[in-house]
Order: sequence, then structure tokens, then C-alpha cells
Amino acid sequence: MVFGRSERDHGPAAPAEPVTLKLLIAGGFGVGKTTLVGAVSEIRPLRTEELLTEAGRPYDDTAGVEGKSTTTVAMDFGRITINDGLVLYLFGTPGQDRFWFLWDELAQGALGAVVLVDTRRLDDSFAAVDYFERRGLPFTVAANCFDGVERHPVEQVREALDLDAAVPVTLCDARERDSVREVLISVIRHAMRVGAAATETAPTCP
Repeated sequence: MVFGRSERDHGPAAPAEPVTLKLLIAGGFGVGKTTLVGAVSEIRPLRTEELLTEAGRPYDDTAGVEGKSTTTVAMDFGRITINDGLVLYLFGTPGQDRFWFLWDELAQGALGAVVLVDTRRLDDSFAAVDYFERRGLPFTVAANCFDGVERHPVEQVREALDLDAAVPVTLCDARERDSVREVLISVIRHAMRVGAAATETAPTCP
């Protein structure tokens, strides 16, 4: 015979575990990925930054970001609780070509991605856009509004990057928590729409 407490003896129900989702923060060199993760993370972010050196000068184009002195060589990691039921884990990718071999591993299990762009150097963003398009991973584009830089309408950014009409494009300030939070929420919503559309069009067994 199995004994258990009666219904009357049951204490309060244990709180449900929150859903945890993984998002990538990608983009070219110096667009603000490390800043974005740090601005929104509720834990001390894990950073793998190293000083820029003369040896790396031929590979690291600092045009437009001449004050940059460090670069991510593996990843940035942070966490943000959106609400009681949803926690996001953020993985910032390295921006330079020579570290792109890490992207495949970082992308495993990700729900979606943010491609952060600098409108002064949009050419640096094509590789990230192409990467997520080829993988079929939902992504949004966020144009980082640097001080003193002209703000372009989102439709101009979309056209310049030749994006599909369904890809969300926003302006953001990677230093501001609320601005970054809205970008992350837009990724989740977009990924859910993509997932729902894929389910509707999936073939059914006869």
C-alpha cells in the first residue's frame, strides 16, 4: 500500500521553473556586442576580451571605432529575467573573421539572434546576416545609435542590407538597458512567429 498526504495536507505548490531561452548577439567588429550584453545582464557578464595589438592591426579594422582597445576572442555571456516565467541567456559572438569557427558551437540550441549593426560600416554586417539566413535561425537587426552618428530610418537600413520584409529592424542604444530589452523581446516574438508559420506549413501524415 502506498501512503501519501491527503489533499488537505498539501503545502503551497512549488513555483514553476521559468522557461530559459538562448539568444545570440552577433555582428561585425566593434559594433557594441559586449556593451549590449553588459548593459542588460543582471549578473556580472562573462567577458573574454583581449587587448588589441600591433600584430592584429592588419586584421582588425578600427575605422570609425579608433578608440577601441580590446576585442572579444571567444564570447560574452549574460543573463536577463524578462518576467517570472522567462529567463534569457545571452551569448555574444566574436566579431573578427578569424574567430568565426566558434559561431557554430555558440549557435547550437539558440532560439534566435540579434545582428547588431553600425550604420557607418554596414558592410561588416553582411556576413552575420548571411550566416543566420543560411542556418534558418530567426534574427532581428538592431542599428546601434552611436553618439554623433546620423540615425537612418529602419527601412533604409533594411534596404541597404537587402533584408527580407519579415525580418524586424529596430534602432537601439546598446548602452541602455530598456532599449536592449526591447530588442531582445522583438527577437523572441519574431522567432515565435517563424516557428508558428513553420508548424502551419509542415506536411501532415495521411
